[in-house]
Amino acid sequence: MPDFSSSRRAVVGAGVATAAAWVAGCAVSPKAARPRVVVVGGGWGGLGAARTLATSGQVAVTMIEPNDRFMSCPLSAHYVAGFGREADYQRSYANIDRQGIQRVRERVTEIDRSAAVVVAGGQRIGYDFLVLSPGIDYMEEAVQGYAAAREQLPVGFRAFEQAAVRRQVDAFLERGGEFVITVPKPPLRCPPAPYERAFLIAAQMKRRGTKGKVIIVDASPNPMPMPIAAPIVGAMKSLYAAQIEYVTNTEVSAVDIGRRLLVTPTGDIGFTAANMVLPMRAPALIRSARLGERWAAVKLPSFLSQADDKIYVVGDAQGTPLPKSGHLAFGCGKQVAADIVRRIAGQPAPVASGPVTLPGAICWAAVTHDEAIMINVTPSVEAGQPPKLAFQVDPRHNKASGQGSLQWGDSMWNQMLG
Repeated sequence: MPDFSSSRRAVVGAGVATAAAWVAGCAVSPKAARPRVVVVGGGWGGLGAARTLATSGQVAVTMIEPNDRFMSCPLSAHYVAGFGREADYQRSYANIDRQGIQRVRERVTEIDRSAAVVVAGGQRIGYDFLVLSPGIDYMEEAVQGYAAAREQLPVGFRAFEQAAVRRQVDAFLERGGEFVITVPKPPLRCPPAPYERAFLIAAQMKRRGTKGKVIIVDASPNPMPMPIAAPIVGAMKSLYAAQIEYVTNTEVSAVDIGRRLLVTPTGDIGFTAANMVLPMRAPALIRSARLGERWAAVKLPSFLSQADDKIYVVGDAQGTPLPKSGHLAFGCGKQVAADIVRRIAGQPAPVASGPVTLPGAICWAAVTHDEAIMINVTPSVEAGQPPKLAFQVDPRHNKASGQGSLQWGDSMWNQMLG
């Protein structure tokens, strides 16, 4: 059996690597007219790119992000289920400002591929290179009736939306009933997250004596991707057999908010409260700029847009089979920043003689407030071939991974914002 404890130490240790090594050897003396790089999005991918670019000293960096603080989606299930405070998962952008990154608190409404982005209010911000890390949008039209019920059925898979789901959870834990969590077919942001929320809500039910159950309505036959299925289902059975009902191969087609029913091909499902995790896609910004349809079309291993060689797309908006995880987004942001620095310096692109290892994806599925399942994905790609994903997954939830997840979170937030 693989030594998962040593692997856990290795991946946590990797997360603690210092930011100073991001672009080693790339720094040069500042120039009066440095190339302009605009980074859209102040989340995991955007911060990986912006801080690496600023450290290089070779470019003028502008980060466009409408929120005035960072909110982590990874690990925030603890807050959603009532085990923590919202502030525990937030950080200031003060160190971004101190690093000389110009921060624009606006929403990008348009990409003019002649070399500018347009923000709300009409301001144009020019660029020589553009890094897009805009996150995801919800496909509300996939579930008939959802748009009218949006306020009562928050998704909470984007920063600062978790508070609305927390209110739903608090009310459910007070009165009991049926709390339904829907899981769409992949791809989606952080695939273990819907199950993680179910686990932590069920843990609170046991702790507080709440009567009722959590019903997971999964469009797939089992938790996806496949390597996480056995430990996720094992946790359901061993810890929460009385609290969680798992319904598979069931896709929600409509919601009747008045009668509090979800409509599925096999029958209606009633709910007291529901966390509907909708199908996802890249934001409309990607489609309106003709950078892709559902997801942005990019080249690997560079993450360059297939439509524009001045635009990179990282994070969950990119349309490859790579996991949509914060850790991978951060690593990809660092990688594209280094590639921009290389191009500015006029250095040739490296020529691969075999498979190229891509940034890794470490994530953690909390099963209780103290125990988790470590999921470590190592992607690689070879010219002309689709990427390959090598998974290393804890066979069972454990306290070491629970503690490792917290250490990892602190390490990553420090690298991004410390």
